[in-house]
Amino acid sequence: MPTLPRLDYLDRLEAEAIHILREVAGQFQRPALLFSGGKDSIALVRLAEKAFRPGKFPFPLVHIDTGHNFPEVLAFRDALAERLGEQLIVRRVEDTIQQRGLREPGGKFPSRNALQTYTLLDTIEEFGFDACIGGARRDEEKARAKERIFSVRDEFGQWDPRRQRPELWNIYNGQIQPGENVRVFPISNWTELDVWNYIQRENIQLPSIYFAHERRCVVLPSGQLLAVTEHLSLDASDELTTRQVRFRTVGDATCTAAVESDASTLEAIIEDILQAKVSERGATRLDDRISETGMEDRKRNGYF
Repeated sequence: MPTLPRLDYLDRLEAEAIHILREVAGQFQRPALLFSGGKDSIALVRLAEKAFRPGKFPFPLVHIDTGHNFPEVLAFRDALAERLGEQLIVRRVEDTIQQRGLREPGGKFPSRNALQTYTLLDTIEEFGFDACIGGARRDEEKARAKERIFSVRDEFGQWDPRRQRPELWNIYNGQIQPGENVRVFPISNWTELDVWNYIQRENIQLPSIYFAHERRCVVLPSGQLLAVTEHLSLDASDELTTRQVRFRTVGDATCTAAVESDASTLEAIIEDILQAKVSERGATRLDDRISETGMEDRKRNGYF
């Protein structure tokens, strides 16, 4: 009998993710892939290409735009969707604020992240999505480690950790009641390092902010560096500086800190991560520091 080739760990992770994506296509009527233009969702797009090409994706790409995103990321998002020839749906938090009469966040660093929930739930209702695919990983934040790969949300979009379903032998149960939907995490078993190794192996293009560059920043009391943008409310007491930085994760510019780095290649970034002693969200996401249960509270209310 011929000897089957041995799969390395990236092959195994890739095969699992492709299997999950095909399960979504087979079990749901109107799925969507939530796409931010960040490295994890870009990796998901490559996995979707491997799962469904030469056919079209069985779902659109959907971006919930806070209005506080980095311009480089939005430009990359649009260019990638155009290159793929896939549908890109963009819904804006600013529109939701006006339609619902929501209060704009105040303070020096007015993040709209908490308001994304309203826009996401409105978008799910608008298009009747019954499954939303995302690039969340279990190593990012402890609340995300509680979720299964198929995470059921009730008719109000809320997550109840007590309703988790068993997922033995890679069997995923997508049965839902009318009004419910499922959030699906195909790279849940990946780590930050796995994603970067996959990006390197697949030669995947990324927004430029992931690589070292000079940027004007404000130094926070914690020592973290936040990019200076028109969305911040700075005053004369703030310490401004120009540093060589890159971003480990992409999010709202008002709550995503940069890290000092001279890593301008994938090899150098991977070495950076190997030496890092703090997780990417722990090092760079200010909104996770609101409380010990900040992410879990947002997920319970419908956040992705």
